[in-house]
Amino acid sequence: MVVPKKSLGQNFLRDENVARNIVQTIHPGRRDAVLEIGPGTGVLTAYLIGEAGHYIGVELDRRSLELLRARFPSATFIYGDILAVRLRDLRIPENLRLRVVGNIPYYITSEILFWILDQRQWLVDATLMMQWEVARRLTARPRTKDYGILSVVLQMYMTPEIRFKVSPNSFHPKPSVESAVVHLEKRNAVPAHSEDLFRSIVRGTFGKRRKTLLNSLRSMGYEEDVLRSLRFDLGRRPEELSGEEFLELSSELSRHVPLTT
Repeated sequence: MVVPKKSLGQNFLRDENVARNIVQTIHPGRRDAVLEIGPGTGVLTAYLIGEAGHYIGVELDRRSLELLRARFPSATFIYGDILAVRLRDLRIPENLRLRVVGNIPYYITSEILFWILDQRQWLVDATLMMQWEVARRLTARPRTKDYGILSVVLQMYMTPEIRFKVSPNSFHPKPSVESAVVHLEKRNAVPAHSEDLFRSIVRGTFGKRRKTLLNSLRSMGYEEDVLRSLRFDLGRRPEELSGEEFLELSSELSRHVPLTT
């Protein structure tokens, strides 16, 4: 038995019903290659290996890795930090679709989500177990309290959907919060744009959430004359804008370079 490490943010899934529900909601098949983030004790792993055409598990805990390799000798397990893995370097058979699944540590949820966004060209979708509050942020709409950076950026490139909630009793040790399984489907029809600038504008304006867009962008180094010349209502606040409006704003700003501040 592997004792969970607090330093790794481990809350092992122990509920077989939840594992089965995850597999049923994504329906992995023989044409799918599944990459599992943090297999842990292998509760979900067993079902994924039984359904998918190809399986890879990435595990940072050497204790778990040893047990997983002994239990599933025909599966591929990689030791390491998932954030250091490059999907394009994995030896996935060309005829298979890559799908990411995982019960991810709460403390690096945002990092993993951006890791997925940065490598989305190599995968079809992702199904992740995360803190309920984060799941609400991912699916939040404009003008709501949960709407923020993660909502805007993730929804621009993926379509998030909360599939079901998960009780703290489904884990060991039992976390103090509820969890949710979220499915992220890749959006293919995204207009061409500077992704770095788009993210910069979203982060910069939400970093000063109470300010108007005009004041936030001015503090980011854009000249006021330039800002007032834009065909955009900068009297609004960031939580009022949809992702498409942020895209329009960043497109207009792409023709201007902010002053050094």
